[in-house]
Amino acid sequence: MKCPFCGFGESKVIDSRPNDETIRRRRECLSCGKRFTTYEFVEHMPIVVIKKDGTRQSFDRVKLINSMVHACDKRQVSLADIEAAADEIETELQNSLDREVPSAKIGELVMKRLKDLDEVAYVRFASVYRQFKDINTFMDELNKLLLEK
Repeated sequence: MKCPFCGFGESKVIDSRPNDETIRRRRECLSCGKRFTTYEFVEHMPIVVIKKDGTRQSFDRVKLINSMVHACDKRQVSLADIEAAADEIETELQNSLDREVPSAKIGELVMKRLKDLDEVAYVRFASVYRQFKDINTFMDELNKLLLEK
């Protein structure tokens, strides 16, 4: 870290305090002895979602939460649980090395979380996401769910 006063390239950290998403560091220049403050933060890389039709759009956490809320409509699932599931999904996407993610992967992650939260919400989301054509595909999904129990 360059000293803002003399331009010397080395300094020592006197104090370090984490704030919400930043770290405040108080430093002292090893050349002139003057003190200065720096702030460090984690830079999140943007995630691009590749839709089924091939178009690309940036990941939208609000859209993710809205789809989960819609699936959980009139169910005993709290908004805090839905937001926690969305946080897990977003963290998993951020931790992957891929900056471009197919929408199918996000859909599978949502279904996995909804299955743990509420099975009815899971079936609702799956019916729209997998575009069930008739009652037989719907029953197949229900039978899979029953076999897992």
